[in-house]
Amino acid sequence: MDEPVLVLNANFEPIHVCNTRRAIGLILNGKADLVANGRGMIQTVSREFPRPSVIRLENMVHRPRIRVKLNRREIFRRDNYTCQYCGKQTPTLTIDHVIPRHLDGPHIWTNVVAACSACNHRKGGRRLDEAHMNLLHIPLEPPSSAMYIFGRHLDENQEWQTFIQGW
Repeated sequence: MDEPVLVLNANFEPIHVCNTRRAIGLILNGKADLVANGRGMIQTVSREFPRPSVIRLENMVHRPRIRVKLNRREIFRRDNYTCQYCGKQTPTLTIDHVIPRHLDGPHIWTNVVAACSACNHRKGGRRLDEAHMNLLHIPLEPPSSAMYIFGRHLDENQEWQTFIQGW
């Protein structure tokens, strides 16, 4: 019941991912329709329900454009879990500010990168040129496209692909 379900707006735009329990509740209350059922059925004492993988809301929900939140997990995801100074993939990544905070470096997408602890320690509280270090990639804000936001679920939910790629 905790499997992810893609929620589409009335115009088939992907807007959210919820769990199966919430999706079935929306369907039973008449707020959503089943679009794709690639997971079989749920058996109760008296009824059988399809196990949804994609649902569509009955009414249009007007939402502002989704932006990717600036947090540790998303920084690592943007940088492909790779140190942006030496290129090493390690499970002990840290967050580094390109322009250090104590030198008035802002905490924004273009100023934070993933770094291994050795490179972060080597750079310390200095600027890149002072530490004689270079970035492998210029840090940018990740795209707020449906493919980037919901793409991590595509490996286990292939039926989502047609709905996500169009947006």
